[in-house]
Amino acid sequence: MRILLSNDDGVHSPGLMALFEGLQGLGELAVVAPDRDHSGASNSLTLSRPLTVEKHPSGFWSVDGTPTDCVHLAVNGLFDKPFDRVVSGINTHANLGDDIIYSGTVAAATEGRHLGLPAIAVSLVNNGHFHYETAARVVRLLLEHKRYLALGPRSILNVNVPDLPWSELAGIQVTRLGHRDRAEGVVPVTCPRGKRRYWIGAAGGGGDAGPGTDFHAVQNGFVSVTPVHIDMTRHEAMTRLQDWVDDLEGFGEVSQ
Repeated sequence: MRILLSNDDGVHSPGLMALFEGLQGLGELAVVAPDRDHSGASNSLTLSRPLTVEKHPSGFWSVDGTPTDCVHLAVNGLFDKPFDRVVSGINTHANLGDDIIYSGTVAAATEGRHLGLPAIAVSLVNNGHFHYETAARVVRLLLEHKRYLALGPRSILNVNVPDLPWSELAGIQVTRLGHRDRAEGVVPVTCPRGKRRYWIGAAGGGGDAGPGTDFHAVQNGFVSVTPVHIDMTRHEAMTRLQDWVDDLEGFGEVSQ
């Protein structure tokens, strides 16, 4: 099995190194990651300029672009042999609920959605102890038992691991995405030249964080494993939407 590792915290991230070390022996590993922190980059591709790729003494490759750029290059021509799976992480902080909309960690995994095996995005629910080795061990466990995992096409796993020693984990729970409250307000600052600038405010708390959600699982010491389908169609709304379109007055006359 050939596994591509990537992240959004950058090629020198300790979480990426912990993941690389923790997966030794499971297959042929290659690392392609951004040359700097690209947290919050979501699924953006760099289309306005060519990308520079550099190989480091560690054997890791860096790209002066986004996490999606990294995986896109790696699976579409940077290497001679194809990959079977993408694993993205270990992210320095949680990616729960609405976080996955913005997450570069999840974006790197979703860029690998066309490969033969489901991609995995893994994040540490950081409380300051940085137990990356626990998160790496969780990923290894999932990969070692891959024969039990059958997901549909264009699916990934979003994994969040409490920042605890392995022995203190409560277990693993399959969860749904929760939802955050509205984010905190932007933080205005003044630059040395007197111009107004703004920091993006902190993410909101878990507004939908009850039992069954990823928020609830990690708060209670469980690893959260959430299947994510890269099909954003709201299928259950299509009939109602079609009825609404059919009832639009004059639409038929205008469209003819």
